[in-house]
Amino acid sequence: MAYTPKILAFAGSTRTDSYNKKLVQIAANGARTAGAEVTYIDLRDFPMPLLDEDLEKAEGMPENARKFKDLMLQHDGLLIASPEYNSSVTAVLKNAIDWASRPAAGEAPLAAFADKVAAIMSASPGGLGGLRGLVHLRSILGNIRVIVLPDQVAIPKAYEVFTTEGALTDPKQQESIEKLGANVANVLAKLKA
Repeated sequence: MAYTPKILAFAGSTRTDSYNKKLVQIAANGARTAGAEVTYIDLRDFPMPLLDEDLEKAEGMPENARKFKDLMLQHDGLLIASPEYNSSVTAVLKNAIDWASRPAAGEAPLAAFADKVAAIMSASPGGLGGLRGLVHLRSILGNIRVIVLPDQVAIPKAYEVFTTEGALTDPKQQESIEKLGANVANVLAKLKA
């Protein structure tokens, strides 16, 4: 049986009408079209306390952090749409990454991240489309052993680029985001062949 890439897709936002939630779902559809099995999650469904080693020592990993990490462990690829807050990643995204990086007994270091293949993207009301935050996200992921593909897309003026159905109004932008998802699926298929 041929390998089917398993990709986890999420946005670094908990806002209900998040541009980045819409964006990552476009990439997820591109990955599905390329033959991947994609799981989309909303970080709002996984509320986690701020990473606190004293809390972890006293109570263990919080339940939602464990659920998120388990999902990370079950997937080989990542699609992450990252809003830009003050020229960086959001607190909710960084906290989720930090909790998933915590070691468990008998587990290899950075097991939830090592050798995963990821594509990153952003949408922002600003003129740079969240590009500055992607620089930080690429650095964070690269340092925890994620293979971040070189292509990324930042969509500016996000308040005017989505249809009511969640697609991008510009066909070239739509295609570029779908291609990010397809690229993760295709690279995974080649690596696992």
